[in-house]
Amino acid sequence: MSAGQGGAGPGNGYAVVVPTLVRDSLADCLAALAAATGPGPDEIVLVDDRPGSRADPGALEHPLTVLGDLRERTVVLRSGGRGPAAARNTGLRAVTAPWTAFLDDDVQVGPHWCGELIQDLAEAAPDTGAVQGVIAVPLPGERRPTDWERDTAGLARARWTNADMAYRTVVLRQVGGFDERFTRAFREDADLALRVLDAGWRIRRGRRTTRHPVPPAARWVSLGQQRANADDALMRRLHGPDCCDIGSGAAGTPAPLPPAGAGRDRAGHRRPHRGGRHPGPAAPGLPGAQAQGPGAAVRLTDRTPT
Repeated sequence: MSAGQGGAGPGNGYAVVVPTLVRDSLADCLAALAAATGPGPDEIVLVDDRPGSRADPGALEHPLTVLGDLRERTVVLRSGGRGPAAARNTGLRAVTAPWTAFLDDDVQVGPHWCGELIQDLAEAAPDTGAVQGVIAVPLPGERRPTDWERDTAGLARARWTNADMAYRTVVLRQVGGFDERFTRAFREDADLALRVLDAGWRIRRGRRTTRHPVPPAARWVSLGQQRANADDALMRRLHGPDCCDIGSGAAGTPAPLPPAGAGRDRAGHRRPHRGGRHPGPAAPGLPGAQAQGPGAAVRLTDRTPT
């Protein structure tokens, strides 16, 4: 059964949010999602983050056609070129499902991803706020991988990567979503995960698999990596001086996840709430949630714009 058929059980319904710059990889990403077996998503939110001058609507025509029956469950939103954190928040605002699964536009979910995701969500304990997918990065077998290829392969060991990460929607709203001060695809996922852990939730690794091909190395890739130092500085200001020292490689690839089900710090201990240390993300208009902790009854409210 393809993703276009069937439906998840109560409490396990999910939306898929894909922020995109409408790269060539987007069509492959959506085609893999449409072909995956198991209960399909309740909704797909495709967030076009191209700046206005580059946003040719015709570029989305082919990627949308590969969705097949899922096309009728898909909405396209614009986020104005403000970066992946803002794009994901734009998508989150439109989600009504209990779970929100984020996919990058350059990944390809496995052939049974939808069914495996439902299993991951069904097995999540009440205090589990997020379940991460297993990332596989194919490398060339006939030669030594380049530095760029090895850096990308680090995603297979990374914790908290949003290449394939499913959060309880109410948890995302409880912590205020992504911090839009992170304007690049770097550290915004770790920042969110640390705030979710600080709120008392656990993050575990699931069983579903997603393939992340190595993208072509941009001409100025080293300059982009240097600019990421600003994101490290923001992380240290928000989470302390050691928050970025998590086994990073040349491209800042984070260290492996703790064992499945461990919402814990780098040493494997439960992370205490650091009350007030993080001033909160800049995500105007994101629906918020008020709760006493994991598993508590949560009431959605309108978050006051900041």
